[in-house]
Amino acid sequence: MSIEWYAVHTYVGQEEKAKANLEKRIQAFGLQDKIFQVLIPTEEVVELREGGKKEVVKKKLFPGYLFIQMDLGDEEEPNEAWEVVRGTPGITGFVGAGMRPVPLSPDEVRHILEVSGLLGKKEAPKAQVAFREGDQVRVVSGPFADFTGTVTEINPERGKVKVMVTIFGRETPVELDFSQVVKA
Repeated sequence: MSIEWYAVHTYVGQEEKAKANLEKRIQAFGLQDKIFQVLIPTEEVVELREGGKKEVVKKKLFPGYLFIQMDLGDEEEPNEAWEVVRGTPGITGFVGAGMRPVPLSPDEVRHILEVSGLLGKKEAPKAQVAFREGDQVRVVSGPFADFTGTVTEINPERGKVKVMVTIFGRETPVELDFSQVVKA
C-alpha cells in the first residue's frame, strides 16, 4: 500500500463538477479505503470592486487540475481506483509520463497544502493587482483625483502603488492605495 498525491487534468472551469463526479463514484464503487482526499487548491485574494470596495474571493491555484490522495496499488498493475479516476466524467487523465501517473513530491504536496491553508498557518488574503509597473493609471479619489500617471512601484503586501504624476509641470512620485487608482 502506497498512499501518494496525484494530479489529474480536468476541463478548465469544470473542476468542481469533476470533483463532485469523482466523489460520487468513490461512494458508488466503495473506494473510500483507496481514495482518501480530492482537493481543488484555492487561495483567498482581495479584489477591488467598483467604488473602491474590497472583497475577499477564492481563486483556484491550478485551474484545470484536481489533486487526489490515493493508493494506486501495485506499480505493475494499478488497482480499480486508477480506473475509477480515469473514467470519471470531467477528468481527462493523470499527469505523468506515458501511461503511469507520477506522484507529487512531498515538497510539492506541502506547498499546495500550505498555500491552501490546509497545513500550517493560514496566510492573510493577498491583494490582487490589476496593473503592472509602467501602466498608465488614473487617480479616482483623494487629493490627486483625476490626475493620470505611470505606475513605478507596486507593494501588494501593503496594498499600495507608487505613481508618477505631473504636478506643476514636474514628475512627482505619489503613494496611493490600490483602491484609489484604475487603469487609464
